[in-house]
Amino acid sequence: MDESLTAPVQIDFDFLPQVERGSGIQASVCYQCRKCSNGCPLTFAMDHPPDRILRFLLLGQADQALHSRTIWVCSSCETCTTRCPNGIDIAGLMDYLKQEACRRGIPDPSGNRSLAVHQCFLDQIRRRGRVHEGSFMNAYLLSHGVWWRKILAGTLIHDLRLGWALWKRGRLPIVPRGVADQAEIERLFAAKD
Repeated sequence: MDESLTAPVQIDFDFLPQVERGSGIQASVCYQCRKCSNGCPLTFAMDHPPDRILRFLLLGQADQALHSRTIWVCSSCETCTTRCPNGIDIAGLMDYLKQEACRRGIPDPSGNRSLAVHQCFLDQIRRRGRVHEGSFMNAYLLSHGVWWRKILAGTLIHDLRLGWALWKRGRLPIVPRGVADQAEIERLFAAKD
């Protein structure tokens, strides 16, 4: 018999109230209609559909929710949020769960680079208040050695041609711009920490 089936289930009764306080989203009104999962375009890549992540929250199964690949696969397209008849911001919950997983030191279980993208994105926002695509892609590609793999595979030239075409059309600015009120960005990040 599979030992995982006989292991006791760990229930954290404080997890749902903590998530609701931290995110400002009332997850407890979910009645498991599955509209979020039925509309999600990324369920094929998830280990649990979005409604099951909500179920984990309702049942106090913090480990199941925070170790799930689903929270990292979620692209925050908000299809689930739009479809929810109770108005639960499910995409917002997924973002909160990513932050909580990072805070607890739980790595991205999927083996993909979603966490690295997430961190590079937040670094860009912290630095300038907005994302500069060129800097963002360079930071991400350099942090995981993707540039080197592209050089070895001979595919870097394709990316450079694409970047050149975007730049010629005014779609890829060379110089990054920041927001006027950088102090506001710093206050937002200080409140998050």
